[in-house]
Amino acid sequence: MKPFINLDEIKEFSSREKGKYGESCAGISEKIGAKKLGYSISIVPPGKRVCPFHNHHINEEMFLILEGSGTLRFGSEEYSIKKHDIIACPPGDRHVAHQIINTSDKPLRYLCLSTKDPYDICEYPDSDKILSYCHHENTKFGHVGYLKDKADYYEGEL
Repeated sequence: MKPFINLDEIKEFSSREKGKYGESCAGISEKIGAKKLGYSISIVPPGKRVCPFHNHHINEEMFLILEGSGTLRFGSEEYSIKKHDIIACPPGDRHVAHQIINTSDKPLRYLCLSTKDPYDICEYPDSDKILSYCHHENTKFGHVGYLKDKADYYEGEL
């Protein structure tokens, strides 16, 4: 296996769309032997966004805009983004929540690089949801819920 790939060689993209969310995505990590970092290419159609506004408490992400332009929501701010911008999304609270939106009339294409910690907690400030997951060895667990459903630690226990 070569430890590199040329972006022009990436032809296999999987697509998903739901309402204002949509993307075509190609995983790269497995193709170049990456172990601790996740690499992918995303193409976001005009008017769409890949995922809800969110922040990670464990994993860190970086995005490099390859083509197109759009808007980055980051914390309480919005920024115009364009080709060759590098975006850092460190782990933390809602002050580092982020979302890339294609606000242009052409596709927005970017490289995503992220740490691959098998455990994470994500918050979704727009909906007040949380996601927790553990994907370690043979253990696969994930749950999405609302913060308003907070329970006492001992509630329902015997």
